[in-house]
Amino acid sequence: MAEMSVDIVAVEERVWSGSATLVTAQTTEGEIGIMPGHEPVLGQLVEGGVVSVRTADGQRIVMAVHGGFLSVTATTVTVLAEAADRVEDIDVEAAKSALNDENRDESEIAAARGRLRAVERA
Repeated sequence: MAEMSVDIVAVEERVWSGSATLVTAQTTEGEIGIMPGHEPVLGQLVEGGVVSVRTADGQRIVMAVHGGFLSVTATTVTVLAEAADRVEDIDVEAAKSALNDENRDESEIAAARGRLRAVERA
């Protein structure tokens, strides 16, 4: 089965890196699915979006990704995000609390919505 190299990088850390057979991401132009051999694409990720990876060994990794870009070549996918949280690292109660906090700005609320969306998709 064909594979591609995937790197998901946030401002402060590399969140995930490895081989995959499918990557889906929410961009400002809509949701996109990337498989090996895809045409080159550069996309802007939505604020509070979700990125999903089907690894070469069949695992599914889901992340909340806040802003940034997606770069695709025939053999690589690179996600450069402002922030990214793997589903297993998301504090659901804190995300729900952020949605109800009137003192949060729009960016923090969008990030909280993205975290909850990622948990739902996992």
